[in-house]
Amino acid sequence: MALTILGIESSCDDTSAAIIRDEYLLSNVMASQEVHRQYGGVIPELASRAHQQNILPVVSEALRQANVTMDEVDAIAFTRGPGLLGSLLVGTSFTKGLAVAADKPIIEINHLQGHILSHFVKVEGGENRQPKFPFLCLLVSGGHTQIVRVDNHLDFEILGHTIDDAVGEAFDKCAKIMGLGYPGGPVIDKLAKEGDPKKFRFAKPNVPELNYSFSGIKTSLLYFLRDQLKEDPQFMENNKADLCASFQRDLIDILMKKLILAVKQTGIKEIAIAGGVSANSGLRNRIEEEGRKRGWNTYLPALKFTTDNAAMIAITGYFRYQRGLFAPLDIAPISRSAEYGD
Repeated sequence: MALTILGIESSCDDTSAAIIRDEYLLSNVMASQEVHRQYGGVIPELASRAHQQNILPVVSEALRQANVTMDEVDAIAFTRGPGLLGSLLVGTSFTKGLAVAADKPIIEINHLQGHILSHFVKVEGGENRQPKFPFLCLLVSGGHTQIVRVDNHLDFEILGHTIDDAVGEAFDKCAKIMGLGYPGGPVIDKLAKEGDPKKFRFAKPNVPELNYSFSGIKTSLLYFLRDQLKEDPQFMENNKADLCASFQRDLIDILMKKLILAVKQTGIKEIAIAGGVSANSGLRNRIEEEGRKRGWNTYLPALKFTTDNAAMIAITGYFRYQRGLFAPLDIAPISRSAEYGD
């Protein structure tokens, strides 16, 4: 019998709802919030208010596009955390109300686990390549940077993580320093294609084991630009593409150095990337290049599954449903979550 899951995602500033039926995506609807651009970052209070406005229309549209009624939905999966607490509260409260009204069980989802399992969303007529277990996933986003060993759909081990800032934050801070706007990652990626990645070099961290650090490279860029602008006020404007290309290459070098080490230590050559920064073209190209050179099987998520989306929440809910991992109605959202446990 077909298993149908409604997924709801509201961890940051995107409201999303999706329908998964037996691993196949029937709909994935998203409402983004443009209001944050003028502030150069997400404003939590504005984000939660926008979720309140968007969530009902988004869920209704997801059901309509999938041609599914709530009677046909077997369970509702929702993002419990990590994320912005106000945004999570909107999604959690809506899920509880809908579950009571429709008499459906609810399933809590770890947002980071969802990013990793986005590789298992099947699309009708698509290639639908999926990593084989066990595999390593480089999870890179605005809030997290981790190397995760994945032994099955619900068993994860964090092998390494950032000890300070996430790589996505480094991209955004670089863009802010250079006045490139928000979000900065896509702008840097676009400009980097026009620049020389070997033109400049910035300080790289020396962090033990498989952990990361990105605070130092941000400071290195800041001081470098400060010194250069003293001598030439037009330095940044005249070297914008080269600066972006060099900074991006150094960030990718940092990521790849530890990932290569993780492969050597574990012997696992099934390699995936996930999270918002996995949309970066430089990182995607580098992963594939290293894969060809080192005999890895590499898996890149479709671009529509790199950002926060409900398809990844629904597919994770699908696998949790099969294990009977349901949540009580008094469950509360959590803003931070270091592990992936139940």
